[in-house]
Amino acid sequence: MPTVPSKELETFANPTPERDYTIRMEIPEFTCLCPKTGQPDFATLYLDYVPDQLCVELKALKLYMWSFRDQGAFHEAVTNEILSDLVRACSPRFMRLKAAFYVRGGIYTTVIAEHQKDGWQPKPVVQLP
Repeated sequence: MPTVPSKELETFANPTPERDYTIRMEIPEFTCLCPKTGQPDFATLYLDYVPDQLCVELKALKLYMWSFRDQGAFHEAVTNEILSDLVRACSPRFMRLKAAFYVRGGIYTTVIAEHQKDGWQPKPVVQLP
């Protein structure tokens, strides 16, 4: 069966829900279409999140990202749409999505969107040697 793009995000149970820890992903092959010109826009997405009860499954995330390939969207809109969909799927304690779009017309655009669960506070950062 061939793999096809999908808007469905799958999750799995967090194996260590009693502990705050960060999952960091780099997604270097994101593409969508410019809604004005129809030309492709390319970006590297950086996703950081502190899971609560659920984690995002990687293959489903890949197919979800692929689903934007033929979708027209402004950089700001697509970044916030992706964050909203991920938050809805896994209800993380914290999530940040940074979308670093490649140059277009001599301008680099980076959009950063964040979510923080009500009542959750990050632990103080301890510097490691």
